Amino acid sequence: MFEYRTVFVSDVHLGFRGARAEEFAAFLKRVRCERLYLVGDIVDMWALRQRWTWPVTHNQVVRRILKLAKRGTIITYVPGNHDESLRPYAGIDLAGIRVAKQAVHRAADGRRYLVCHGDEFDLVVQSSPLLSKLGTLGYDWLVGLNRRVNDLRGLVGLERWSFSQAIKKKVKSACTFISKFEQAVGDEARRRSLDGVICGHIHEPRLESRADGIVYANCGDWIERASALVEHADGRLEIVDVEALLRGAGWEPEHADELEPVPAEEGDPVHAA
Repeated sequence: MFEYRTVFVSDVHLGFRGARAEEFAAFLKRVRCERLYLVGDIVDMWALRQRWTWPVTHNQVVRRILKLAKRGTIITYVPGNHDESLRPYAGIDLAGIRVAKQAVHRAADGRRYLVCHGDEFDLVVQSSPLLSKLGTLGYDWLVGLNRRVNDLRGLVGLERWSFSQAIKKKVKSACTFISKFEQAVGDEARRRSLDGVICGHIHEPRLESRADGIVYANCGDWIERASALVEHADGRLEIVDVEALLRGAGWEPEHADELEPVPAEEGDPVHAA
């Protein structure tokens, strides 16, 4: 069992074929925490509008989130740009999950963090939604191709490799965008007299302290990798490689297309489809 004070996850993109929902469901089954923050793009409503994709593993994720809420975990859902239709419901409690446009998290060591998805600091998303969606289509295509390549790599015993991660590291404009994004969200935390910011959006996990003392933490994603940001009992933050964590606990992935619906357990808030 993995025990933390707080868990932050973002960019799961349920409803998108490339989502690593199997790993996320396995993580939720084994984690225990006081608080869980869903930091945006948990459900990919953009992808669902184009083509409905909802395998049983995605339903398992929903069940296990609701089960954590029922067991007493305080859950806050901060919608992102792919699930922005939830933003009008800010302030409402949905089956034990509180929806909020943004949140401020107080860690065990007293530090306070702005929790936001981050798309509100992305000039492309804000100034050109159409361009943003076209970019998303290109990214989705790249992820689909990448998945097929990794299937072949797995057959010969090679580790996963990410096209988009390679591009981000080599293309100067991508590096510049990431740097400006990190600067913008960090500056917002400083403007509010907070100690740091916890966000998602750019699918790039990172935890660092800026020169001005502001902590920048990005949860990463569940498409190119399986990552989460966690807070330990003493307030220390850490980015965890969930896939490595699960494998260390003896978990092995199955083929999602072959999974059978999991029978509902007594007291479950919802049933598997």
